[in-house]
Amino acid sequence: MVRPRPEAFEPFFAMVSVRDTLSDAERRTILDAAGQRRSFAPGEDIVDQGDRPSSSTLLTRGMTARYSTVEDGGRQITGLHLAGDFVDLHSFPLKLMDHAVTAIGPVEVVSFPHARLVEITERHPHLTRVLWMLTLLDGAIHRQWMVAKGRLTADEQMAHLFCEQFVRARTAGLAAGESYPFPLTQAEFGDALGLSQVHTNRTLQRLRRSGALDWEGGVVTIHNWPLLMELAQFDPTYLHLEKLPR
Repeated sequence: MVRPRPEAFEPFFAMVSVRDTLSDAERRTILDAAGQRRSFAPGEDIVDQGDRPSSSTLLTRGMTARYSTVEDGGRQITGLHLAGDFVDLHSFPLKLMDHAVTAIGPVEVVSFPHARLVEITERHPHLTRVLWMLTLLDGAIHRQWMVAKGRLTADEQMAHLFCEQFVRARTAGLAAGESYPFPLTQAEFGDALGLSQVHTNRTLQRLRRSGALDWEGGVVTIHNWPLLMELAQFDPTYLHLEKLPR
């Protein structure tokens, strides 16, 4: 078994530390519960719809997407995950995957056997609440995506997603100044926004002309953060960035 390096968990601990405090013992518990490290190629599914996983997956490098397909083969991306995110922690209590998770670019992950998560829930109540918080955070982000798709224009929705990803990347220590990795293709971006590739391209060009940002070579660079927030009607409250005892 290929064991993960401790530094692979830095984005996870950074993301959690913005919202709560883990003791040294709790950090060791997370490291001890970790299982095998695995790598996936771009477009390779990490978890398939209909699977009954025996472990949950922590993303340690790269980006993944949750998605579902319809009968005509169309795909809707329903969530994006960055390094530091569990991509399927909900499979621990729910057992059955009702969607798939795919690699966006090359990724590395660490599995957490459900048997070890059972031990955590039985022996570490605070750490259990932290893991619960992470699944609730996924739900909060999903709700905001629904609002954006239903009530924002295509330009506003795209700007909002760029804002969200910047804040999340910065929280996990993945941003460099005003830039952050965003390795999606335009087709994948369209699948996340629910737009055709042509509509996605036109919307992106309008956003670039505003001077708010650039997206080149898989990296987004923010040039005018206040303007981007205004264009997106962005309020990060739903990301729950307040540090509180859980």
